[in-house]
Amino acid sequence: MKKIIKKILKEDRRQMFLDKIVKYMKNDFPLYKNLWDYGFYEQLSRDELKYVFSKLLGGNVERVSILDDKCSLYGEYGNEIYSENYNGKMWERYEYDENGNNIYYESSYGHWIKREYDGNGNEIYVETSDGKWFKYEYDENGNKIYHEYSNGYWYKYEYDDNGNEIYYETSDGYWYKYEYDDNGNEIYYETYNGNIKDYR
Repeated sequence: MKKIIKKILKEDRRQMFLDKIVKYMKNDFPLYKNLWDYGFYEQLSRDELKYVFSKLLGGNVERVSILDDKCSLYGEYGNEIYSENYNGKMWERYEYDENGNNIYYESSYGHWIKREYDGNGNEIYVETSDGKWFKYEYDENGNKIYHEYSNGYWYKYEYDDNGNEIYYETSDGYWYKYEYDDNGNEIYYETYNGNIKDYR
């Protein structure tokens, strides 16, 4: 592979050899072989590197950072979309939606995380490579009102007009009630087991 890349780099027409580099790297991407093995970093400009990696990732690579021990690629939101260490044994990849929210992550260790968001950018669903998932619901003010785990455990929340949490309940029977004065000070507290604090 190194010999092929070196041969390509000797050609005169820059765009043609950039496309050839992409073609030869396609076989390894996105299997994330050691990017450093290609050995062309010193011979390409930053714009050319952005072009190559944008083609390989199928999206816009806006910035390339090459350090002594790590290569990182950044997308249009300024977020890291790919990184790989020098020996190629550790890599991470990220995907984002049109609002810049992280919707996917995976690593060389086989871990991955998927995320979904509502129209307000609130995280509403998370799924992980170990088979777990989490669900969230929010009220019109963006307050979390429900949280559920894949094991069946859940939380519920209620709020007053000022955004103060006034009720909390879990699937195993725990609950708490709160009341607040106009200044946001807690004036009443009651729990599932009969504990009461009343400052009214």
